[in-house]
Amino acid sequence: MPKQNKQAGMNQALRNQTAANTTTEFASETNVSEVRRQNQQSAANAAQRAQQPTE
Repeated sequence: MPKQNKQAGMNQALRNQTAANTTTEFASETNVSEVRRQNQQSAANAAQRAQQPTE
């Protein structure tokens, strides 16, 4: 019986680690898309400022 309990505990630890990795990967992908969006917005703003005449 102790061997089964140890295996069950190891399985739970593996599931926890997998869930943590998945969450981290999702957050990383979300951050990349947010940075990309901000870069595009910044480039659009810079282009718009470049087209406006200076006073």
